[in-house]
Amino acid sequence: MEATTCNGSVGGSPVFYLVGIPSLPESLFLPVFFIFLLFYLLILTGNALILVTVVIEPSLHKPMYFFLINLSALDILFTTTTVPKMLSLFLFGDHFLSFSSCLLQMYLFQSFTCSEAFILVVMAYDRYVAICRPLHYPALMTPQTNAALASSAWLTALLLPIPAVVKTSQMAYDNIARIYHCFCDHLALVQASCSDTSPQTLMGFCIAMVVSFLPLLLVLLSYAHILASVLCINSREGRSKAFSTCSSHLLVVGTYYSSIAIAYVAYRADLPLDFHIMGNVAYAILTPILNPLIYTLRNKDVKAAITKVTHLKTQAGIGALDL
Repeated sequence: MEATTCNGSVGGSPVFYLVGIPSLPESLFLPVFFIFLLFYLLILTGNALILVTVVIEPSLHKPMYFFLINLSALDILFTTTTVPKMLSLFLFGDHFLSFSSCLLQMYLFQSFTCSEAFILVVMAYDRYVAICRPLHYPALMTPQTNAALASSAWLTALLLPIPAVVKTSQMAYDNIARIYHCFCDHLALVQASCSDTSPQTLMGFCIAMVVSFLPLLLVLLSYAHILASVLCINSREGRSKAFSTCSSHLLVVGTYYSSIAIAYVAYRADLPLDFHIMGNVAYAILTPILNPLIYTLRNKDVKAAITKVTHLKTQAGIGALDL
C-alpha cells in the first residue's frame, strides 16, 4: 500500500491532537475528570503505602516483597505516564502534545507495560523456588540474585520498545495529526500517520506477542510445577498454606492478563471507536488500582504490616499533638 500525501514531512515535528473519547459530550468532561482523578489518587495512595510499608517493616524484607515494591513502583510510573495528561485533557481541554512528548509517552507506556509482565514472571519464579525447592531457597534467592532479576526485567523492558518508537518517529504525519485516543498509544499513533502502516502494525503485533504471551507461558510453566509439588504434600494444612502464598500473585496475574484481554477484544471486535479507546484506558488503570487492593486484602503479612505501620503513624501523630 502506498503512503498517502501529507502536509507535513517524514521526520518533521508535527503537533498531535488527542481527540480523547470522540462521542463524549463536553458536558461530561468534568465528571470523567473526577472519576479519573479518584482512580489516580487511589493508585498513588495504595501503591505508595505498600512501598513505604515494605521498606520500613523488617518482617517484609524478603524476596517476595522486594519484587512487590518493584511492582508497586511500576504501577505508579505506569499511570503517571498517561493519567495526568488525560486529567488535563478533560479539565482544561488541553488536547495538544508535541511530537517529542507524544513519542516519549508512547515509549514509557510500552516500557512500563513490558516491565510489569517481566516482574510478574520473576515473582512466579520466586514462588516456584519457595515451594518446589524450599531447602535451596536461601541460596538461590540471595539479595544479589533478586537485584539482578529485577534489574533484568527493567532493562529488557526499556530496550524492547526502542525499535517501534524509532520507526514511528520516521513515519509521515500531517502538521496537526489527530490521535483518536486519550494518550499516545502505539497503534493510535500509527493509525494517525499517512505512511504505509503495515510494517508498523506487524512490528507492534510481534512486540505484543513477546511481552504478553511469552511471560504468560513462563508464569503458567512455573505454576504447573508449583501445582505438581503442592499435590504431593500429604497434609491438607500444608497444601492450603502453599496455595495461600501464591493466591495474591495469581490474582494479580489474572487481573493483568484480563485487562490485556479487554483491550484486545475492544480493538479486534467490530465495536465503535469509543469502545476501543476505553478498552485501552481500562488496561492502563485496572491493574494498578487492583494490585494494592489484592495484596492488602489477600496477603496476611502485608495486611498486618500495613495495620502496624498506620497504627504507629497514628500514635506518633497523637503524641505530636499532645506535645
